[in-house]
Amino acid sequence: QVQLVESGGGLVQAGGSLRLSCAASRRAISNYNMGWFRQAPGKERDFVAAITYTGGITLYADSMKGRFTISRDNANNMVYLQMNSLKPEDTAVYYCAARWATSQALGRRPSEYGIWGQGTQVTVSS
Repeated sequence: QVQLVESGGGLVQAGGSLRLSCAASRRAISNYNMGWFRQAPGKERDFVAAITYTGGITLYADSMKGRFTISRDNANNMVYLQMNSLKPEDTAVYYCAARWATSQALGRRPSEYGIWGQGTQVTVSS
């Protein structure tokens, strides 16, 4: 099955930007809807954004709309999360996730995704 590896996290000042990457291997992601989630210490894993297998439909958590952009490059088996205007409350471990696409319905719940990467730390300083 697909294996996912995130990268691009780091330390950034408030108002700054980061671009997270999710590299897939072992299998093409062109048949998977993809999502980004995040988890802060002591908190549940929260939905950030998702994109259909074609890239034609995207979905965002309300607090990310206008600041974050999810995209994908199926030819290179990559998914991205561009994060702008970062805030200290965006500090978390960010995870890439894959869900076999039986439709273009995008899920917000972690339980709807069966494949996960190991996560990448994003820290936003004030």
